[in-house]
Amino acid sequence: MIKVDISNVWGQVSLPDLLAMEKEVFAAHQTLTEGSGAGNDFLGWLDLPVNEPTEEILRIEKAAKQIRADSDVFVVIGIGGSYLGPRAAIELLQGPNHNIGKGKGDPQIFFAGNGLSTRHWNELMGLLEGKDFSIAIISKSGTTTEPAIATRGLRWLLERKYGTDGARKRTYAITDPAKGALRQMAAQEGWETFTIPPDVGGRFSVLSPVGLLPLAVAGIDIMELMRGAYEAKTTYDLRSFENPVWLYAACRNLLYRHGKKIELFESYEPGFRMLGGWWQQLFGESEGKDGKGIFPATAELTADLHSLGQMIQEGERNIFETMVRFDPPAQRYTIGSDLQNLDGLNYLAGKTLDFVDEKAYLGTMAAHVDGGVPVICMDVGELNDRKMGELFYFLELSCGVSAYILGVNPFNQPGVEMYKRNMFRLLGKPGYEAK
Repeated sequence: MIKVDISNVWGQVSLPDLLAMEKEVFAAHQTLTEGSGAGNDFLGWLDLPVNEPTEEILRIEKAAKQIRADSDVFVVIGIGGSYLGPRAAIELLQGPNHNIGKGKGDPQIFFAGNGLSTRHWNELMGLLEGKDFSIAIISKSGTTTEPAIATRGLRWLLERKYGTDGARKRTYAITDPAKGALRQMAAQEGWETFTIPPDVGGRFSVLSPVGLLPLAVAGIDIMELMRGAYEAKTTYDLRSFENPVWLYAACRNLLYRHGKKIELFESYEPGFRMLGGWWQQLFGESEGKDGKGIFPATAELTADLHSLGQMIQEGERNIFETMVRFDPPAQRYTIGSDLQNLDGLNYLAGKTLDFVDEKAYLGTMAAHVDGGVPVICMDVGELNDRKMGELFYFLELSCGVSAYILGVNPFNQPGVEMYKRNMFRLLGKPGYEAK
């Protein structure tokens, strides 16, 4: 079980404050699991975890095996929830430099269609030059601007390189089971397809084929991931403050009510940055509405202590931190000694790097708490494929409970459409001229 330590928030909130929320948290959890709240037509993610492989998971594993065998590169086309989850898991489990030295048998994985940068596109074209590659197009509709543009370009590249039939065998679609432009396109072209359940929103889709196909291609054991999530589904159904989901959801709402409007979600792992991005969308898009919501920000420590540390320590007292910790890996690094000791580090000789990391974490936490910043500590434990599944489900469940405590619909995002309407009008898209 993931452990949540809230001992470093006292002084900002009190134990009676927390205990007074018990009925409120219970009601939010019940609203979520019984499907009686706003957005209850998007609760399919609750039941995505499985303990045994389904027919679709077996097809995913088979497709991933084929992609790994015949591709130097696998390009995942998608934006928002269609790419953040798998990218987050790959980088946390395998590191931000996971692509170095990879090829057939263990392909490089790149992500496209998540922006409109010409420089990024040109870089991708260079990376694909002379490489065998396959693509996955992830979209419920197939008409979202960024991935649709990337799809056009990469389809053309595949067809020029392999011909129509060869391109068909290297193209996979993950989309709605029955409708939408991408479903129609996949049927016409004969692409292999996997389903995004209609009752699963993008930011909650990582445990669907959206996440599972890229993760399987990356060499991650997707059944271990799913079993971790399956165990979490039972473990975190506990209806008391012994449940760390309750502690996290209740505490962040209490802090919000006490003027803490920004949550800084952080870890001491460089591979954590994309998980922070996935978490930002999950909580930001779920809670930021009706004039409410905690602003989600993320940081990588200790690197960002050299840029954000001053603001955290002495800036406006409107933030709280959630520090995420993992057990150190089995392979440790021991700091050596130096005869001249010009850098003054001989006092650390013989110490392991994770020992220094732990002291940096404890020292930073103490400094920030003393400076008036509450800190929630989230101890994940050993980092592996199974734990990754547990962490995804834990955070999704926490988000649903927290949003219902806040009094908003966790599963819609009406504000996202505003910028799109403006963009379409400026681009001259038919039907948007007068809007």
